Amino acid sequence: MDKKTRDELIAKADKLLKYETDKVITWCSGCGNYGIQNALARALVLEGKERKDFALFFDIGCSGNGSDKFEANTLHGLHGRIISTAAGAALANDKMKVIAFAGDGATFSEGVGHLVHGVRNNFPMVFVHHNNENYGLTIGQASSTTRLGAKMNGTPGGVSIEPINTLEFVLSLNPTFVARGFSGDVDHLTELFRMAMRHKGFAYLEILQSCPTYNRLTTEDWYASRVKYVEDLKGYDRHDIWAAKKLVQDMDKEIYLGLIYENIEKKDFLSLQTNREGVKTSLVEEVKHYDVRDLI
Repeated sequence: MDKKTRDELIAKADKLLKYETDKVITWCSGCGNYGIQNALARALVLEGKERKDFALFFDIGCSGNGSDKFEANTLHGLHGRIISTAAGAALANDKMKVIAFAGDGATFSEGVGHLVHGVRNNFPMVFVHHNNENYGLTIGQASSTTRLGAKMNGTPGGVSIEPINTLEFVLSLNPTFVARGFSGDVDHLTELFRMAMRHKGFAYLEILQSCPTYNRLTTEDWYASRVKYVEDLKGYDRHDIWAAKKLVQDMDKEIYLGLIYENIEKKDFLSLQTNREGVKTSLVEEVKHYDVRDLI
């Protein structure tokens, strides 16, 4: 975050308070969700968003517990189903920015099918994957992103199956926006949230975060010593999907953060619907009362 942006945020600091609630925050001390919530609030303020301009959709899990800790229009959905729920809202009201949040299990196990079709349909929404590499809310079982050898509840001898390379998976689906942030760098994450909000299609934002209670392998320090920034790569073309696929191969030594890939040419789902050509109203504005008594 540059000085000009920081000064702007300081000038609007009072607006951050409107997103605070009186609910007791139950995340563990040191949880990455604190940094993520902070970055989200900053981004909304800097983008000039009022409560009427956006809606937040939360899946089940530690990340999902943010649904009552953010003073806004929020919905707490079913495990693995938040993308389909949020997509419905985004399609119904294209004047409202929809942002959905889910963890490892919801994204790459229970809800992986919804992720696949969210990306390929290019629904006009932001999807945030909280990647703490375990099922934190159910006391630390291994997820599909937990690293080899990690000793977790349920696998005390260490995980023996290779994790999914999340960004490699998403890039195989011909996405339009793929970014990765780190909960320990709130300034950088704030800017990624802003870029994702401006994107017109399905914006996939993965956030690497530590789980201080259950995942002792990928700690805050572990990430801090390995993360690099796309912005520092000379000549990197974020519109080159092959360059993006190559960049995300390394998940252990040099883990790149930033806007990994963007395709601004591909139309979003609503723009592809021929029956909506020339229509200026959103679907929610077209809801009418119909007398169905004769059908009953």
